[in-house]
Amino acid sequence: MIGVFLGIDIGSVSTNLVAIDNENNILSSLYLRTNGQPVEASRIGLRKLYKEFNGDIEILGVGTTGSGRQLTGIMVGADVIKNEITAHATATITYAPETRTIFEIGGQDSKIIILKDGMVTDFAMNTVCAAGTGSFLEHQSERLGIPIEKFGDMALTAERNVRIAGRCTVFAESDMIAKQQFGFSKAEIINGLCEALVRNYINNLGRGKKLEPPYVFQGGVAANKGIVVAFEKELNHKVIVPENYGVMGAVGSAILAKELIGRSGKTTKFRGFECAELEFTPTSFICDGCDNACEVIKIIMDGKIVAMWGDRCGKWTNSITI
Repeated sequence: MIGVFLGIDIGSVSTNLVAIDNENNILSSLYLRTNGQPVEASRIGLRKLYKEFNGDIEILGVGTTGSGRQLTGIMVGADVIKNEITAHATATITYAPETRTIFEIGGQDSKIIILKDGMVTDFAMNTVCAAGTGSFLEHQSERLGIPIEKFGDMALTAERNVRIAGRCTVFAESDMIAKQQFGFSKAEIINGLCEALVRNYINNLGRGKKLEPPYVFQGGVAANKGIVVAFEKELNHKVIVPENYGVMGAVGSAILAKELIGRSGKTTKFRGFECAELEFTPTSFICDGCDNACEVIKIIMDGKIVAMWGDRCGKWTNSITI
């Protein structure tokens, strides 16, 4: 039986599962499309993980992160439920302890994390504007008829520089279309887009922050070589893309679970792989207890209320005991 610590990163675009051992070696890494169903994606991931190890696997601890961390955390019985900033910082500090600045761009959001002496000292997130995220780049790759896997490589073949407006997805797309009409090649337009998105990222998330190397770039967009080169050009410094750049959130949550179990000496709360078959229903209601009128999320599993959250005062959150 192989003992592992499991990390699950449930994002709006992808769901990643990572299994590590006691030395933080990655034994398994799974990437799945969330497709608007974080719970179902987690179920599929658990089944695949169990099958990959032929059932010869023991979960010693579980951590969840990402936008769907609470939902999935309740379903699997997570020991640790942490935000993306903490998870990404933990993974990066573990594998590259000298890192000072983390650039992370995912499917629907982006973030910047400032580190000093292995601690997070500042961060910023952009969850409002899609400019520069993986979803926007995929949309542009489809519009241009170029596979997203070749997007970055094509950007590096550009022979001329072209400036694209990158502050907004609407303006960026309009400007790209205009530049096409002026006769610029697809490679030149893609390269201009990469540079525009990096400028927008640095100007927005990096504003007022002291960005210092070593720089580490992670998240799904780190696969785009054009974006990597644009970062290096903007910063005039090398940018490191870690081997497991796309699953660092899941890695970090697995490490956090391992550390918690090690400190507490307790056994994991993991419900077992059979949790993938549990009936799970989320509902919501508006609390009329005060003028805040909080929307409270209620989770029902096999006919029992197992979690509630969303209330500012904790009235409903603290009412659940499992």
